[in-house]
Amino acid sequence: MSTLLAISAVIAAPSQYAGCDISAASMPMPANQTQLTLPSGALSFIALGVGVQNYTCSSAGNYTNIGAVAEVFDISCLYGTPAFHSIQNTAYDVWDKAPPSMTAQSVISMLSDLPVKMWDFTSAAYAGNAAAYAVGAKTGDMVSPDGAVDVDWLQLKVVKGALASTVYRMNTVAGQLPGSCSPGDTTVQSVKYTSKYYFFGGSIKQ
Repeated sequence: MSTLLAISAVIAAPSQYAGCDISAASMPMPANQTQLTLPSGALSFIALGVGVQNYTCSSAGNYTNIGAVAEVFDISCLYGTPAFHSIQNTAYDVWDKAPPSMTAQSVISMLSDLPVKMWDFTSAAYAGNAAAYAVGAKTGDMVSPDGAVDVDWLQLKVVKGALASTVYRMNTVAGQLPGSCSPGDTTVQSVKYTSKYYFFGGSIKQ
């Protein structure tokens, strides 16, 4: 069964969209691998995901990933700034230490030393646009080159919605749940993670 990823464009929007055209930007692709391939279209958005990966126990006694729940924030305006490279690590450091009462949006609002004012939590980026979402089926999956505790990097083909035609989950931080479990245990285990999401193509533009 294809893994489906749904991303809605009730994404938190940068306060200033003007001047954030990233159509000429590039996405770093790991060398010496064939699982992920670059699309022919231009980048439309780059986003930061802050959330949890969810797991249940399989009949074999191993944890099985059943999907993620995350807030996705547009960080296109950060591209080319010193903060962009490690934004997922900066966010995770805060998210990992956050108490249960702290939301993903609270984590983003704490990153006050970033060089641009990015977040507007009062409204959706494309409120009223019924096509501003993406549902993607996984077409590529590679183990994160950054460490065994990080969830896989993914390539997804958008099968519904106009936000993008291809989406990548890259630069993941944490999210893996190693070890064994008791077969038949239906308890959902949630593990915090962050990542970058790259959106290519689509008809929804900044």
